[in-house]
Amino acid sequence: MTTTPKKITLGLIQMKCDATPAVNRDRAVERITQAAQRGADIICLPELFLSHYFCQKMTTELFDLAEPIPGPTTDRLGSLARSLGKVLIASIFEKRAPGLFHNTAVVFDADGSMLGLYRKMHIPDDPLYHEKYYFTPGDLGFRTFDTRFGRIGVLVCWDQWYPEAARLTALKGAQVLFYPTAIGWHPREKAEFGTQQHCAWETMQRAHAIANGVFVAAINRTGHEGPKDAGLDFWGASFVADPFGVVLARGSHDQEEIVLASCDPARAEDVRRNWPFLRDRRIDAYGDITKRWDG
Repeated sequence: MTTTPKKITLGLIQMKCDATPAVNRDRAVERITQAAQRGADIICLPELFLSHYFCQKMTTELFDLAEPIPGPTTDRLGSLARSLGKVLIASIFEKRAPGLFHNTAVVFDADGSMLGLYRKMHIPDDPLYHEKYYFTPGDLGFRTFDTRFGRIGVLVCWDQWYPEAARLTALKGAQVLFYPTAIGWHPREKAEFGTQQHCAWETMQRAHAIANGVFVAAINRTGHEGPKDAGLDFWGASFVADPFGVVLARGSHDQEEIVLASCDPARAEDVRRNWPFLRDRRIDAYGDITKRWDG
């Protein structure tokens, strides 16, 4: 195992996404390089960074955005990870086979090797978030990856609302949970519900940090995509929370940014000693959690 007690710096790439994959790929490489130059050890891109968030509509032509893994994007990012000596996390629309697609996070170690994949487990179907049309639910389970800078877990967007996903990943020894994300406001709802929605999103993930004694990093895109008075206003606000839910760094709602946060593994040790939630779990009493409903 390659975990280390040294501090690590997380780099969150909060970016606007163009309609053209090549533009986004170049932009991501530039931002990753900047984050590395500023001291980031583990760098994460937002969900489905290679295009506009295409799940706002359902059309078969958009399956053309998918690519295989390994493929052109993973080849380029693996080479970049090796040249920079940094760990990279990238969310890609994966074409696994004809008619079989996933929303997949790829993890590269600092030597450029592909450590593995996490395929998004929870797939939403809401207005302008028609992901069930495009993505088969993940079949790799909840995973951790031993990197040069520590053991990490990766979950994706809608997964962030599920305490089971965070818990199971933390129980595999993750020191940091990464959530590459594409979440935003419906413009017509923003004035009435926007503050509540953003608050719920951040609160939920800070709660995962507290309940599991881990660092949590949420990486969101920003900018408007879709028709001017419709579409989605992606709310940015990427952040890192420590193992007691304290926000160490947070991005703005509307600007492209590189959000950096220094994380000390000793903080998790201290929090878990004083708030021993893992010690007091009643694992003998949780069998019903596997039921859909038990009312």
